[in-house]
Amino acid sequence: MRALLCGYNGTIPMKFRVSLLLAAVWMVADFAAGQTSDQNLPSAPSATVQQNAPAKQPPASDSKPAAPAQRHPDNTNQNELKPGDSAKQEQETPAGSAKQGAQPASGAASAATPSATPAAVPAQSAPAPAAPRLEDMPQGDANEAVTTIRVPVNEVRVIFTVTDKHGRYIKDLKKNDFRVIDDKKPADQIRSFRSETDLPLQVGLLVDASNSVRDRFKFEQEAAIEFLNSIIRPRYDTAFTVGFDSTPDVTQDFTDNTELLSKGVRALRAGGGTAMYDALYYACRDKLLKQEQLGPLRRAIILLSDGDDNSSHVTREEAIEMAQRAEVIVYTISTNITGSKGKGDKVLERIADATGGRAFFPFQIRDVSDSFASIQDELRSQYAMSYKPADFVADGRFRTIEILAQQKAFRVRTRKGYYAPKQ
Repeated sequence: MRALLCGYNGTIPMKFRVSLLLAAVWMVADFAAGQTSDQNLPSAPSATVQQNAPAKQPPASDSKPAAPAQRHPDNTNQNELKPGDSAKQEQETPAGSAKQGAQPASGAASAATPSATPAAVPAQSAPAPAAPRLEDMPQGDANEAVTTIRVPVNEVRVIFTVTDKHGRYIKDLKKNDFRVIDDKKPADQIRSFRSETDLPLQVGLLVDASNSVRDRFKFEQEAAIEFLNSIIRPRYDTAFTVGFDSTPDVTQDFTDNTELLSKGVRALRAGGGTAMYDALYYACRDKLLKQEQLGPLRRAIILLSDGDDNSSHVTREEAIEMAQRAEVIVYTISTNITGSKGKGDKVLERIADATGGRAFFPFQIRDVSDSFASIQDELRSQYAMSYKPADFVADGRFRTIEILAQQKAFRVRTRKGYYAPKQ
């Protein structure tokens, strides 16, 4: 070009030089325009559709994927999360990372440059938290829920009274004042102990209405009514009344209404034979055992009879066993006023002693009221204890109970034993 401008001997006129210079500039400009016009050529139809189609929001898991580590050996911050990146990048599987790493390098580069992002795509925000998955749950809690085992505790609850040598009730003793022998072995542990004067009562009044008690029946009814009026507290204690001759007859079911109980006692009518064992068996099995028990309580039966049974279908020992299963204390009041203990009185003693109760023998008819008063006093002067027996086996066998006071002058009265539950 210089040679063209300068000519052979450098004597080309200035005007010609200017013309040549303008021509050269035009050629360079035209060449440059030709290079840039290629970028304005129409694209292939598929490319046009892709450019005009609305941009799709990429899935949260695919947003700004981290490049494989081997592509950036010198960049130690390549896997570092940036604002707006999805936290799921740390949880991606190796297979997913390999799939992303197989994308063309140009695609990765365009994703990294701001100019490659279409204007229609809004700025990415942090993805919504995913629903918890089973594998993400704390394993400790799940294992605890699966391995929780409820082990039943074998406990025996017992009600007892303590008297001195004069028969007076001792009400201020503590747990350490007693030893418990269960099935001839010391109990493992006394779990609870307290003096109980206010436990709810479930009381059954069983009155012998046979011909043998006809002459004193009226007085016994009035004594029983006085007792129920004194012992039953409304909305707290309940009682029922049963008269028996050859069969038991419920004249008033469970209630805390003393007026209804009085009517039930007065509704008793004397006559017929004496089925005392049947009446006791029925009262324990069909009344007390089936009565709802919402918490600790005391179950007691007051049995008025001369003890001469002649009509029962069950034996004396079967009636006692049912009372022990129902955890019932039986107090007996003999209606024998001959002045001497007969065969029936010994039966009443056996029933009371086996269940932890007490037998009363009023020699005069007016002493019946005193017997009821003594029962009332005892029911308000008892101890409640629960303990864990040693070598307990749920085999349905009868296990004996013996509660011993540390002071030998004290006498403890409780039921003779219990039947272990049978699995």
